[in-house]
Amino acid sequence: MRVRECMTTDVQVITPDNTLQSAAQIMADIDAGFLPVADHDRLVGVITDRDIAIRGVAAGHPPDSSIRDVMSDSVKYCFDDDDLDDVLENMGDIQLHRLAVINRDKRLVGVITIGDCAGGGETARAGEALGDIVRPGARTSQMV
Repeated sequence: MRVRECMTTDVQVITPDNTLQSAAQIMADIDAGFLPVADHDRLVGVITDRDIAIRGVAAGHPPDSSIRDVMSDSVKYCFDDDDLDDVLENMGDIQLHRLAVINRDKRLVGVITIGDCAGGGETARAGEALGDIVRPGARTSQMV
């Protein structure tokens, strides 16, 4: 199975010039914690609810600050024609729940999540990847 067979293609995208407030509002509206940041259809970064909280609010950035100031610009991604098992294994290895999906022209075409894979008939493999992501010994700053 290929990534394009189970990825989400109706993806809300935001530009680097939008504000932290607008990103947070979109995340609240669509019940998501992740937005691809694109300049036209070129992926230039991602912003997560964690980026807004830690690199934005906690670092003293006001709500009208540019997303560019806090977004992650080293984006992990996969290609839409990648083998799904390989991508799930990679997601487990790098401990990410979601990846941006680009085509071979490097244009953003979707997002893939562990949930997409589970819903796409890859439940067992998605479960393995999730197990890798939350495995004991994974780095956390809230260890007791």
